[in-house]
Amino acid sequence: MPWSRPQMAERLAREFQDGWIVNLGVGMPTLITDVPMGDKEITFHAENGVIGFGPVAPEGQEDIHLVDASRRYVTLPPGAAIVDHADSFALIRSGRIDVTVLGTYEAAANRDFANWKVKGSKGGVIGGAMDLAACAKNVFLMMEHRTRDGSPRLLAQCSLPVTARGRVNLVVTELGLFEPTGTAFKVRELAPGVTMDEVRAATGAPVTE
Repeated sequence: MPWSRPQMAERLAREFQDGWIVNLGVGMPTLITDVPMGDKEITFHAENGVIGFGPVAPEGQEDIHLVDASRRYVTLPPGAAIVDHADSFALIRSGRIDVTVLGTYEAAANRDFANWKVKGSKGGVIGGAMDLAACAKNVFLMMEHRTRDGSPRLLAQCSLPVTARGRVNLVVTELGLFEPTGTAFKVRELAPGVTMDEVRAATGAPVTE
């Protein structure tokens, strides 16, 4: 059975190391703040300047001035801080982010990814993804394995304009956790009941065990 989005978030969060500073991008990645981290001390970073934020605020306790990258109302545990947007990017550009988790339209076996422009659009929204991809120590992606029409999003090479080249370390989809190796996607774990044949049929690049 394919993973739900919260299950995808939980599986990717297991890859975090104790003490990491983790940037969470817009969309699915922000679900990771709701994953219990156990004994790991993880500091969540948002480009808008919220450092060390916690899970989504309970209903009725929202602060309209306190949001994550997806504009979800979040909490501020002890030790959290609000910094200027420029200071937030200084953390990124100085290489202090251990991993950035980004949503994306396409991921490639050669470790490229494309998340800022869709096919046929005249413009696109780059945001901070290019800075994050260039400067974070690791790049993890959360994405759907296929488009709405069933076309693969995991490809040998991106067909959309690339955000960054050769930077992706791990990709989680509803079908499993994958590591791009340069020429293929190596399976790290499959979702329960998902077979290699299903993954290969849904992927536009070689898949290895």
